[in-house]
Amino acid sequence: MKKYVCTVCGYEYDPEAGDPDSGIAAGTAFEDIPEDWVCPVCGVGKDQFEVQE
Repeated sequence: MKKYVCTVCGYEYDPEAGDPDSGIAAGTAFEDIPEDWVCPVCGVGKDQFEVQE
């Protein structure tokens, strides 16, 4: 699965780890995260994330 990086603060969403503090289980693909999820560091929406190459 691809990792995604917040273009505002640099937070990396790793699908293998998920975001358990926000209720996102390990193994959850970025595409499957609810649209109202926000970056746990700076609070911006999913639209501010880009695929990490």
